[in-house]
Amino acid sequence: MLIADDQAMVREGLRMILDAQDDIDVVAEAGDGRAALRSAAEHRPDVVLMDIRMPVMDGLQATEQLLRGGRPGPRVLVLTTFGEDEYLYAAMRAGAAGFLLKDSPRAALLHAVRTVADGSALLDPALTRRLIEDWVRRPPPGSGVPESLRRLTPRELDVFTGLARGRSNAEIAADLVLSETTVKSHVAHVLAKLDLRDRVQAVVLGYESGLVRPGG
Repeated sequence: MLIADDQAMVREGLRMILDAQDDIDVVAEAGDGRAALRSAAEHRPDVVLMDIRMPVMDGLQATEQLLRGGRPGPRVLVLTTFGEDEYLYAAMRAGAAGFLLKDSPRAALLHAVRTVADGSALLDPALTRRLIEDWVRRPPPGSGVPESLRRLTPRELDVFTGLARGRSNAEIAADLVLSETTVKSHVAHVLAKLDLRDRVQAVVLGYESGLVRPGG
């Protein structure tokens, strides 16, 4: 993985924690967004741990360029603080797979990196839900299913609703009385039909469409 942060001491601390794990290998560091892009092109990491506020090019711009056009690339785990909501909204749009508070404990860091590397999205209830609910306003009530979701079958819509509420495959399976294998298959079909990168973008679409309401 690649660590991008403008503070050398922060990078050193993160690298010590991550390199101590048998299943995590830090291949490079970068002190700004532009350097992160160069390092990502050279080393092709699976995961980029991306700070937002950096000189030359910030982490938001770097994330947008890394993931531009939906092309295959590294999974981006954004490092943030509670005061950077505005940046995070755009990072969600760009396709960042997870968000981690800078003061998170070691165990949370390792869990986040492994979750994102595994192809899943990290929806931290303490951060992501608050951001999305503040960001996305429910549109005026309409009739029926939003136009953007009408390509889904009724069962796929049920699964999508669970995704949009930030529920895991196991929780959706329990809600709908399905096997986890069946839910996993439905999730893959839903993301493909709606041209969504991952579960984070499913949550965003759920709120934007009005299918899921803030606080609901």
